[in-house]
Amino acid sequence: MEIRPNKVKQKLANGELAYVIAGLTNADDIDAFGPNGFDGVWLEGEHGSAGATNLGDLTRACDLWGMTSIVRVNRNDQALIYRTLDCGAMGIVVPHVNTKAEAQNVVDGGKFAPIGHRGMFTSRQGYGVDNYFDVANEQTLLVVLIEDIEAVKNLDEILTVDHIDVFFVAPSDLATSMGHIGNHNHPDVQNTIDDALARIQEAGHAAGTLALDDTVEKYVKAGVQFLLVGVGGWISSGAADYKHRAEKNRI
Repeated sequence: MEIRPNKVKQKLANGELAYVIAGLTNADDIDAFGPNGFDGVWLEGEHGSAGATNLGDLTRACDLWGMTSIVRVNRNDQALIYRTLDCGAMGIVVPHVNTKAEAQNVVDGGKFAPIGHRGMFTSRQGYGVDNYFDVANEQTLLVVLIEDIEAVKNLDEILTVDHIDVFFVAPSDLATSMGHIGNHNHPDVQNTIDDALARIQEAGHAAGTLALDDTVEKYVKAGVQFLLVGVGGWISSGAADYKHRAEKNRI
């Protein structure tokens, strides 16, 4: 048996857009969403319930549809990073990476030797793969969140760390760190986001950000490849539209 290919990682390497959905919290929802043709599922372990006890089922549902399972952990801890991978995740997202050393810590926890220091254990993704330790690094996706103004100030140094697949600029926390809590549309915040995304690409790396219905065209034109969107906005807008259609035609 060969290791499962990481679809998001492959698309980024080919210069293509990678579509990632957030907000799916159980295996049945992932299974139901599977036919929509997205490339990855963002599983929430920082602000949600994704963890060691349910990652097996969540990642199996992703595997069924060839979608990359990407788990956001709640801290930059090597043991947590590789335990999450051992439970079946194909990608890791680490929050609040503000320095070069912190970025290197992500790599050290997420990659086997000789690149990093990931503990030698055959993860769920490695069952039946005889050469797992030789090929796992090639299919493991690492994403760091640039979500503090400190990270933006240190961005040039952070971008020198190898083996990180996506540098993701997170708008809400960045706005808060700039003194604009709840207002990521503030011009200063937007200019900072745009500048960071450009610098990431100028350094030869894939950039990612939250790209909603009203911003996805802007970010694609700006060269962003890793596009994250949540199901929550679609559910809310769809529900509101449905009620509006009903009420305006009420007899």
